[in-house]
Amino acid sequence: MSIDVVAGATVTTVTINRPDKRNALTKAMYSALAEVLDTAETPVVVLSGAGGAFTAGNDLGDFLAADSGGGPDTPVRRFQEALLAARSVVVAAVDGPAVGIGATLLLHCDLVYATERSYLQFPFTSLGLVPEFGSSYVLPRLAGPQRAAELLLFGDRVPAAEAHRLGLVNEVLPDAEALEARVADRTAALAAQPPLSLALSRELLRDTTDTTVRDRMEVESQHFAKLLHDPATVANLRAKLGPR
Repeated sequence: MSIDVVAGATVTTVTINRPDKRNALTKAMYSALAEVLDTAETPVVVLSGAGGAFTAGNDLGDFLAADSGGGPDTPVRRFQEALLAARSVVVAAVDGPAVGIGATLLLHCDLVYATERSYLQFPFTSLGLVPEFGSSYVLPRLAGPQRAAELLLFGDRVPAAEAHRLGLVNEVLPDAEALEARVADRTAALAAQPPLSLALSRELLRDTTDTTVRDRMEVESQHFAKLLHDPATVANLRAKLGPR
């Protein structure tokens, strides 16, 4: 199936492992990714690619041979919905090319770390297609409308350093070894956070349906009240505050 999964106590590591095809994604691989994201019980999920590539995007042969329309029941749509709705914090570890949906899925990860040799590419227009996975909505809000237009209309490679400058990548590491160490450090720090607080904070960061600051304040207040009635949260607060 070319999707390797290692579920630890606090982190589930998912590796796209099809290096002979630069980790291009098939229907079966999308289904496997969706299943992992839907069922992961760890507070953190790490997505990575094997063999010096994150993913080259869709396997075009599989894509053209299959029913790859935009309906909600296609494997790619199920994967997209699973990533958007994931209960875990999703961390991407990128070493090498992230092309097509390999780039657009990064816009929906919570944290993205990449090596210096990595690049993002949005080649949809040159393929006679249009941007997907909400990239025409998200990218202008991250990079600005003019820069987003360049990225989506020309489809040029975006080196990791430039992606970092645009806010698409959190940090750039010199090589794969440094990337692995940094991701291990950051995921350990995430896993040490109170789990309910972590999950609700991710939900707030992902929910962009509000239209005003007051709308968001109301949602935040609801979650805040929920946490103050959670025994684990109360115990954690008391431990942090100490005797009074």
